[in-house]
Amino acid sequence: MGMYPPGTTIRTLTCSYCNIEQPPRAKHCHDCDKCVLQFDHHCVWLGTCIGQGNHCRFWWYILEETVLCLWTGFLYITFLKADIARAWWKVGLVILLLIILSISLIFLFLLLVFHSYLIMTNQTTFELVRRRRIPYLRGVAGRVHPFSDGVCRNIFRFCCERSGMYRLEPLPTAQELEEKSRPYTCSDCVTCRCC
Repeated sequence: MGMYPPGTTIRTLTCSYCNIEQPPRAKHCHDCDKCVLQFDHHCVWLGTCIGQGNHCRFWWYILEETVLCLWTGFLYITFLKADIARAWWKVGLVILLLIILSISLIFLFLLLVFHSYLIMTNQTTFELVRRRRIPYLRGVAGRVHPFSDGVCRNIFRFCCERSGMYRLEPLPTAQELEEKSRPYTCSDCVTCRCC
């Protein structure tokens, strides 16, 4: 935790590529050749980094693709159930496309659930996967999410903060980490500590 004094947004690490001081949760993307605030991952399908400025739009994109797969699957099934004469190869082609669509739907749904979990806990894919390599997360227990402010606040910030306003999140103090490591009780749910 030496690079990040607890409770601050200042880091003593300068990006060797951009030559700028990186705030907490920022990372340099070698594909985009820039530092990204709250770096999540570099999406090869979209050709851009997913981070603080566009993570919400990325989540909506995954949701729309999932709904599109469901709708297309419904149309394929409707086509197969229709009582009209058609060539055998058309039915075979639709069944093949339905299988491919089902595999895509499973992948998209799991990706949607995964990113929903990350949103609710205020984590990024990079922080979750590389937790032991990130200096400010190295000493934090695995079940503790240091940047989480509760599910409701995390979702509100994710969905409702304007993307042009970049919020630098301070590292929690040792006392805040201790509080976040306690398991939730029924009284915590009533008093909205978990939210």
